[in-house]
Amino acid sequence: MPRSAGPAPVAVLLACLLAACDGGAAGAAGAAGVRDPYFPEAGNGGYDVTHYGLTLDYEPGTRRLTGTAEIEARAAQDLSAFHLDLRGMTVESVEVAGEDAPFHRAGRHELVVRPGVPVGKGRAFTVVVRYSGVPETVRDPDGSEEGWLPTEDGALALGEPVGAMTWFPGNHHPSDKASYDITVAVPEGLEAVSNGELRRRTVRGGRAVHEWHVAEPMASYAATVAVGEFRIRRSETPGGLPVYVAVDPTQAAASAEVLGRVPEIVEWGERVFGPYPFSSTGAIVERKDDAGYALETQNRPVFPGAPGVGLLVHELAHQWYGNSVTPRSWRDMWLNEGFATYAEWLWAEEHGGDSAQEVFDLLYAGDYFGKKAENDAVWDFPPARPPSAARISDSPVYERGAMVLHKVRLAVGDRAFRAMARGWAAGRRHGHADTDDFTAYVEEKAPDVDFSGIWEDWLYGEGRPDKP
Repeated sequence: MPRSAGPAPVAVLLACLLAACDGGAAGAAGAAGVRDPYFPEAGNGGYDVTHYGLTLDYEPGTRRLTGTAEIEARAAQDLSAFHLDLRGMTVESVEVAGEDAPFHRAGRHELVVRPGVPVGKGRAFTVVVRYSGVPETVRDPDGSEEGWLPTEDGALALGEPVGAMTWFPGNHHPSDKASYDITVAVPEGLEAVSNGELRRRTVRGGRAVHEWHVAEPMASYAATVAVGEFRIRRSETPGGLPVYVAVDPTQAAASAEVLGRVPEIVEWGERVFGPYPFSSTGAIVERKDDAGYALETQNRPVFPGAPGVGLLVHELAHQWYGNSVTPRSWRDMWLNEGFATYAEWLWAEEHGGDSAQEVFDLLYAGDYFGKKAENDAVWDFPPARPPSAARISDSPVYERGAMVLHKVRLAVGDRAFRAMARGWAAGRRHGHADTDDFTAYVEEKAPDVDFSGIWEDWLYGEGRPDKP
């Protein structure tokens, strides 16, 4: 029976619908979404992905991507059918356990698969999806662009919060992390930079094939591929951690000095936050117009143009807080951004800049930013309760999130706070956490301190607290 990405045969659709309602021995369909507070349709229920094997071929001239995704997963329930997130693209075939499997598309980004034999709860299974097309660039609720971004000399894939589903099928929610192998073929003369370590680069038939391996768990939003002309620089931190930096030639001169500080910043981060959680580090610097923002893609964050030291510190701090300790849902973004912003304050405090207390005081007084509207925006909503998906990257999540951490520091003292920051990163290493996990952790580590006022006024309270 031929498979297609078009409308499914009536019998297959009926079977899928019946499976979704059937709780018997054959199992039921996994949920189409994990009911995230801000992106309820993102992710999928019924299984956990353990590994992605992505084999990609990209042609910048036509912007066409051809891919094969081999997805290893384990069933969390008896599965008669399951969903993968994939936006756009044409699916040529799907296999489950080596056998062709019927599939159909539903909604904007659901690929619904029905294995020939239902998958039992606890069983490992492998899905192979072959697909192709021109990947989409999508606009987030906050107006920024993500997904597969064409650039003058190639492309850049950015995934926060849901853009990764434009270039490979998967379980695209931060609550499901996996290891990765990402192989990318591009025209000879171009580079394809991704996460993890470059295992091999070969040239075959005019195509440069790059094989990247990510051993540690990674959320799909932290995955990236940058295709184009890059100047590559390899080095090591003082502790021997490999550093891989890829810079667009137009940005090489402007970024050389600050990128030379990557080893220093990572070493500082290890002193403050504990052991670096991954097997390599570095950065990717694209042209200024290639993206509208920097992103903490795992192992090597992406920057649009040469970054300043503060921004580099921020994105490298995310390797501990965000990439290793990953939010359980998008409501918990302040745990990423609050820690990364506070890392900037700590760096400045220890390197001749304003102290964290001085920054806190300027923010509270409304004198930190150059414009009144920006200063007022800090108090628009509580960091733990953004009002909508369009606001999860707004100032309260960053600046007020950092102010929460500073209040904790003031309550427990410097030494205890540093121990808390390291313990949080170590205890949740390569895992997930939400706001309740964090507040419970803080209270456990300082049982004699009353944190209720900090949580009520700074973390969950509306408006500016009466007292700094």
